[in-house]
Amino acid sequence: MKIFSLYIFLISVVFSQNKNPIVLIHGFFGWGNEELGDYKYWGGKKDIQRMLESHGYKVINVSIGPISSNWDRAIEVYYQLKGGQADYGLSHSKKYGLIQKPHDKKYVGLYREWGSDNPVHLIGHSMGGQTARMLQYLLENEFYVDDSLGLKEDSKLLGSSNRGWVKSITSIATPHDGSTLADIVTKTFPFIQYFTGLAGVVGTNFYDFDLSQWDIKRNTDETWSKYVQRMRRHNAWITKNISSWDLSLDGAAELNTYLNASPNVFYFSYTFSATSKNRVTGYHTPDKDVFLLIRSRAKLIGSRVVFTNSGSATDSTWWENDGIVNSRSMRGPTTGQNGADLIVEYQPSKQLIRGRWYAFEPIKLDHYQSVGHMIPREKRSMLDSIYVNHAKLLWSLPKD
Repeated sequence: MKIFSLYIFLISVVFSQNKNPIVLIHGFFGWGNEELGDYKYWGGKKDIQRMLESHGYKVINVSIGPISSNWDRAIEVYYQLKGGQADYGLSHSKKYGLIQKPHDKKYVGLYREWGSDNPVHLIGHSMGGQTARMLQYLLENEFYVDDSLGLKEDSKLLGSSNRGWVKSITSIATPHDGSTLADIVTKTFPFIQYFTGLAGVVGTNFYDFDLSQWDIKRNTDETWSKYVQRMRRHNAWITKNISSWDLSLDGAAELNTYLNASPNVFYFSYTFSATSKNRVTGYHTPDKDVFLLIRSRAKLIGSRVVFTNSGSATDSTWWENDGIVNSRSMRGPTTGQNGADLIVEYQPSKQLIRGRWYAFEPIKLDHYQSVGHMIPREKRSMLDSIYVNHAKLLWSLPKD
């Protein structure tokens, strides 16, 4: 009888599994899989997408605005998967002065069958985790051009409610509550100027800031440096429809007020740490193998108190970080006006429930190492196993 029961159990597990595609959403200053040649955002010198595919998983890699707002990025994910002319919404475009339907953003569709019968797993690194949550929000809600007239957006995404399109959302080193780094550098000099210096390092004909909705495009005969300088002077940076706002503590808190966990979705969060507490000062300092370019940032995050516009201040619990994001911010959203999402520790033996965040134990890697950049050889196999094992977990989730 026990053998028969075990057989029935195993059969039920096999048939309850899904094989829904895994969609990789890059973070701030990220790039598409082909934009920098053989060097991949997901994996660096070793392609994580290809690795997962070699294990039998279907993986889709999107390329969206690297410094755009989460609203704009989520719109781009939708149309890249579903296909069609990108439409940022009439109301949203009027509010921020955007080109609602940029002519260069028409897509064939990487997964045109996407729908409630064919949902996807969204995995977002860094800001990509916020973008995944925004996409889920845009899918499940209807948006109006004029509430008083009941006039909906003329968009398949924004004008209708699409539930059940997302099976799960996984965030990797995501600043759910924002990153104090965004606030620290904004108070010193413009946030975007702090980071566009990196653009000069990767500035090639392949990399694109993808800001045509703001009417920002590199001219044919324009040098890379002139393009970056012109972009820096654009008024987009003083609005709330840009990455610097969404990544700040106040901006993330505003997002968290309405990007609440959906009861239809499984949520997972991975936390990373690349600092250690100094016994004398109490500050957090970078570990020895932290990528050189972010060591100074790790020190900044590890010792600064930040005051928000509401008058609240961070404390020492915000000091542990991965060089870009505060570790405590990665566990899940907690700062919205409606209170925190439910966040629990992941336990393999416990049945998973939709609508709550399952947080994994902190992993000793920096922000870039968490996607395979500048990672020590001895840690590469560990990182690979994290992605393969998580894909296995995602495909073990029930079909319905």
